[in-house]
Amino acid sequence: MTAPKEPESEAGESGSRFAFHHVRKWLPLAVLAILMVVVFSNGLHHQLTLSNLIKRRQELAGLVDEHAVAALLVYMSAYAVTVALSIPGAVLLTIAGGFLFGWVLAGFMTVVAATLGACAVFLVARSSFGEVLTRRAGPFLSRLAEGFRREAFNYLLFLRLTPIFPFWLVNIAPAVFQMPLASYALATFVGILPGTFAFAFIGSGLGSVIKAQEAANPGCAAAGTCQIEVSALITPQLLAAFFALGIASLIPVILKKVRSR
Repeated sequence: MTAPKEPESEAGESGSRFAFHHVRKWLPLAVLAILMVVVFSNGLHHQLTLSNLIKRRQELAGLVDEHAVAALLVYMSAYAVTVALSIPGAVLLTIAGGFLFGWVLAGFMTVVAATLGACAVFLVARSSFGEVLTRRAGPFLSRLAEGFRREAFNYLLFLRLTPIFPFWLVNIAPAVFQMPLASYALATFVGILPGTFAFAFIGSGLGSVIKAQEAANPGCAAAGTCQIEVSALITPQLLAAFFALGIASLIPVILKKVRSR
């Protein structure tokens, strides 16, 4: 006897569900990729420069004074999009926030915006290629993922505190290891606190740096030719402090391994 054929309606419904599942899984990644192509192909990321900030500081300060709440919401939205699209210049945006809003308010709002942007990338990565990579992972990657999941919060805290790892890579890696979203968001929020407030504090003192440049080279601020580099504002002592905090975040993991032996 031949097996009864599956009704065409059921086969079509099954195919529709399969297609919908794949669209739902890959569409966010496709949208993110398209937005990144638009931003980088049009050179919009080149607008995030310290010279542009200095040149337009009066205009931006005026907007903040007249529309403080709206300006803050625009800043947070721009920051979240910058992180989500992995656009270089997040440090400069943090400095700009400190310059425009003060280091306390800018620091807190920047941490919130950066965490939201990082969570968006994490969810996109986990729902698309993260699942594929996890399923096809070899023995080494599987063992690495298992070890990461056991101490996910401390490891991610270390990666966030230590400024030697690219922010975009740290956004994606935990998705491959199937880290829970709540732990990811909390470790991200806590881990970027020191660096964010430090750069916002640097931004709050940018006005005095501009005045010094204007005294040495009158008119350089309006022309955008003031010789101020972001790298000059970030001292080796500051980077060493971040690295020390990162090492400190691994102390619980090290102690646990020592006790287990």
